[in-house]
Amino acid sequence: MQKEQTKETTAQPVLNKNTFSWLWEFTKGKRSTYLLSVILALLGVACILLTYICLAAQIRALVEGGHDMSFYIQRGVQIGILWILRYAFHGFSTYSSHGATFGLIGNARKKLLKKLNSMPLGAVQMRSSGEYKNIICDRADQVEPTLAHVVPEFTANIVGAIAMFIYMMHIDWRVGLWQLICIPAGFVAFSIMMASTPKYYPDTIKKTKALNSTAVEYIGGIEVIKAFGQSKTSYGKFVKAAKEGADCFIDWMQSQNFWQNFGMACFPATMLGLLPSGVHYCLNGSLAPADLIVLIILSFGTVAPLVTVFGYMDDISRVGEIISDMADVMDEKDMVRPEVSTSKPNGHTISLHDVHFTYKDTEVLHGINMEIANGTVNALVGPSGSGKSTIARLIASLWDVNSGEIKVGGVNIKDMPLAEYNKHIAYVSQENYLFDQTVMDNIRMGREGATDDEVIEAAKKCGCHDFIMSPENGYRTICGGSGGHLSGGERQRISIARAMLKDAPIVILDEATSYTDPEGEAVIQNALSKLTAGKTLIVIAHRLSTIADADRIFLIHDGKVEASGTQDELLQESPLYRSMWENHIAARKEES
Repeated sequence: MQKEQTKETTAQPVLNKNTFSWLWEFTKGKRSTYLLSVILALLGVACILLTYICLAAQIRALVEGGHDMSFYIQRGVQIGILWILRYAFHGFSTYSSHGATFGLIGNARKKLLKKLNSMPLGAVQMRSSGEYKNIICDRADQVEPTLAHVVPEFTANIVGAIAMFIYMMHIDWRVGLWQLICIPAGFVAFSIMMASTPKYYPDTIKKTKALNSTAVEYIGGIEVIKAFGQSKTSYGKFVKAAKEGADCFIDWMQSQNFWQNFGMACFPATMLGLLPSGVHYCLNGSLAPADLIVLIILSFGTVAPLVTVFGYMDDISRVGEIISDMADVMDEKDMVRPEVSTSKPNGHTISLHDVHFTYKDTEVLHGINMEIANGTVNALVGPSGSGKSTIARLIASLWDVNSGEIKVGGVNIKDMPLAEYNKHIAYVSQENYLFDQTVMDNIRMGREGATDDEVIEAAKKCGCHDFIMSPENGYRTICGGSGGHLSGGERQRISIARAMLKDAPIVILDEATSYTDPEGEAVIQNALSKLTAGKTLIVIAHRLSTIADADRIFLIHDGKVEASGTQDELLQESPLYRSMWENHIAARKEES
């Protein structure tokens, strides 16, 4: 798995594929099924053509006065068999194309999710969760009706129309050409209609994305909306997005109604040219009456199928836009990592050398230099927005540095496979996330294959066991989406238990106790002191009293390391830290 991921990663700089290339990539493993669908569709077209040939033979015999009933019965049976075969081939063709299309959608979703896993966290966060959900779930499903039908029906209609036209030209080329007299007008109408697509279609995509993001935001924030009485404002924002989403489609359709209807009326109007010319040639003796009747019947099988083809044009444009959105995600830069490590870390001392990092075009770290000794407890403190969490995420390899380097045990983390490096890190964020699974399963994610007893032991050490056992189902209790069935403190303690179960040599706690009450924090602090013994621990905390005993405290300010040392050293040497400590002590006194 890692090898496959690395190959894709290292190839990233030269990708930049176009929409068709990505569509071709997503069909990998399903192309033979699509080919089978095309072959079956062509066989269906052959049945239709042979049906018309049999019908033409009957008409000629009837007009010429043929009285052999066996001939008509034989041709009628052939037509019946061909008609059944036509629908059989069409059914199997559509069945194959649907199977291939569902496989294509599955491939696309797997690749997109795998891509998100290989992208730096900062790049992932450039888009909202609503936009990702829209691309991966909703819009991916929208390509199914088009792709499942375009392959067989495009093939059947286009090839069938061409075959029918060639057969008509074989009977009488003059009448065959006259039937096309209205087609240029239809093409002009459709060309005018399609020319307006670039003007309106991007706006519909933009408004639809905005509607999806607003809907996800509204539903996800419903608790805050109700608590602060923002229902009217937030609902108004959603209504506005919904109205704009509808209006843009209405404006687009109204601008194209005339040209679409005019084009749809012109294309099937083969009789306007065929009948006058056919009757004229029939009267002057250059065209047999039987052939005229055959040509009239065949004309319905030439241009009419093209109308079906043109009906898919909007859908094809939509598929192109959807695949283009997927391609935008797939073309994002990956975190480049090797297949195998050239050297192994010697211990777990963490070194940051002249690290710079830019987030959303703004540099937030300006030459960070830090040395975190193996097996020590280290704290990152500083004002909000100073860059503490960014440093932690860079060490955890959630982001990549723009310049400089981070080493663990003397090895640059960029020289280690991501899966291998992840084994060295246990990371607990202030924005912890629990899946809609049982408590047992959420903790077990820390180490795949851990036994129930090991999970329970980790929970006990983190002070989780008592509240986990309170509900009737205990460890089998479902946490809910994003852990919504639990309190913030309970979610944090379960996340810490998950990290502890991993038993990684480097532990990063990013405001891991921020939602915990004082009693729960005391339990966690006691557990952490035991469970992180001998490990390299990095703690980010606003409550300075919780890190006062750290081996080393790094004061981060405006993206730089302003000072470092023990609690006593910083109180003596750093006015900023001393001010933060005094404010913290004053706040604690007020709380008490």
